[in-house]
Amino acid sequence: MAFALDLIKSDEGEATRYILEDGSYLIGRGENCALQLPDPGVSERHALLLLRGQTARLEDLHSANGTYINGSPIDGLVDLPPDGVVQIGSTMMRVSPAKDEIAPPAEEEYGPSQQETEEPPVSRPETPPVPPPDPLAGVRRQVKEQIQRELIARLDLKRLTVAGVDRAGLERQATDKIHEIVEQVRKSGKLPKGIDADRLEREVFNEALRLGPLEELLADDTVTEIMVNGPHRVYVERGGKIQLTDLQFLDDASVMAIIERIVSPIGRRIDESQPYVDARLADGSRVNAIIPPLALSGPTVTIRKFAKKTLTVEDFIRFGTWSRNAAEFMKACVIMRKNIIVAGGTGSGKTTLLNLLSGFIPHDERIVTVEDAAELRLVQPHVVRLEARPPNIEGRGAVTIRDLVKNCLRMRPDRIIVGECRGGEALDMLQAMNTGHDGSLTTVHANSPRDVISRLETMVLMSGMELPSRAIREQIASAVDVIIHESRLSDGSRKVVAISEVTGLEGQNVVMQDIFTFRQSGVDEQGRVHGVFRPTGAVPTFYEHLKSRGLRLDPAMFDPNQDREVRLEIAGRA
Repeated sequence: MAFALDLIKSDEGEATRYILEDGSYLIGRGENCALQLPDPGVSERHALLLLRGQTARLEDLHSANGTYINGSPIDGLVDLPPDGVVQIGSTMMRVSPAKDEIAPPAEEEYGPSQQETEEPPVSRPETPPVPPPDPLAGVRRQVKEQIQRELIARLDLKRLTVAGVDRAGLERQATDKIHEIVEQVRKSGKLPKGIDADRLEREVFNEALRLGPLEELLADDTVTEIMVNGPHRVYVERGGKIQLTDLQFLDDASVMAIIERIVSPIGRRIDESQPYVDARLADGSRVNAIIPPLALSGPTVTIRKFAKKTLTVEDFIRFGTWSRNAAEFMKACVIMRKNIIVAGGTGSGKTTLLNLLSGFIPHDERIVTVEDAAELRLVQPHVVRLEARPPNIEGRGAVTIRDLVKNCLRMRPDRIIVGECRGGEALDMLQAMNTGHDGSLTTVHANSPRDVISRLETMVLMSGMELPSRAIREQIASAVDVIIHESRLSDGSRKVVAISEVTGLEGQNVVMQDIFTFRQSGVDEQGRVHGVFRPTGAVPTFYEHLKSRGLRLDPAMFDPNQDREVRLEIAGRA
């Protein structure tokens, strides 16, 4: 479906007509806006115009001066009435179906006829808005819908599933059928000019059996996070910055179908009685989904992607996440079986760092991991992975992180790794650390190393045990050895900002000392954060015990006036 947008600027008086295909159009003063309005009364990102089928919708993006329809300000996402006049700053506009410019495709054909697609486009003004990335998006969507209907008619998915056809076999049959349908359309001359048959087959297959428009983003290594805010708005994070994409789903049902494909294989569910869920993809990427009635803007999906290649110490050093000396120090801590907590905010990279630290564990040890949704990818041969289970449809059968932590103590672990402590399991974790299960690792949400102590206290109280504060702090002081804090800075980079040692308890306070810290020195013209990650001069209290474990670290690594890189030496290794 195409739309005509008539735009009138107050200083020009004459209307300018634009022809727009289905898609998302950002309106504002910024250079990245599809409809750019160089008006001081217009915000950088003022409003979002959504066109789909026969519906036009408009959303004000918290602009300074507001967006008006027929003289009334709008709040949130609203439908544009057929005769509605939109006012943004000093600009007036009206959006209506472009019936005269582009005719709809005939029902018996797959998309528009060849004659229609070969007509010259409507003339554009001298300063047109930025065109959508894919001018054939609307035509391709219509063709895909028709091919999907034909695929459903030819491929009885329910019958094949009952017959025991595995997923690989199902995908092979679907691929063959889609290729057969597209070839028939192409040979009959009904495939619109400009549409690539191979790409069309791939998109239909993804929407029928995989994750639809998300497959393209999952394959893009530059995308670190995917955010689906209802069917018509898909955002991604690239380089630490959030961007709106032109990808869209057909409707709420399409997003729900994708969510079901994600949660069903791992035995989880989402419905009105359980309207949110945590899940994971096959590659370990973390998924959270929440649906109406809790999500007012429609089914919402957040995917935090895992890198296809496991990050190494060298990668962290190259990215500037930490220094060589800090990496060697943390390696020594892991080998010495120090209990380590990785702290930070949401999206700061705690799980990635935990995965990296776990790689320092010797390969001859038995490791038990406990996670809410299995994400860790350990390289050691002797690993037992445990995953929590939500309640069933009757509200029974839940197995919590705390249940699994208690159980793993009976599994003869050399190391216990808990993906994240967020509740009463913190007490069981501290008790395990204090009763011979040293060398344990976990993550905690916190704003600083000092804040980790307060968070642990709060989580211990959430276990239901009425313990005095001093008793809890004694447990923490004797159990936790090292806290490594990671932060996500203003430029989107993730850096280790502090490595601190817990040295004991004095009076009512847990005593800590920073071993390494990151000091920010400024921000350059591109917004990149500059700073140095250096030792503070404090030497860890367990430094003298290194030699007894067959380890050697040059004490120069703790000298803030030294810039020399130090390597950990392990007895018996060349």
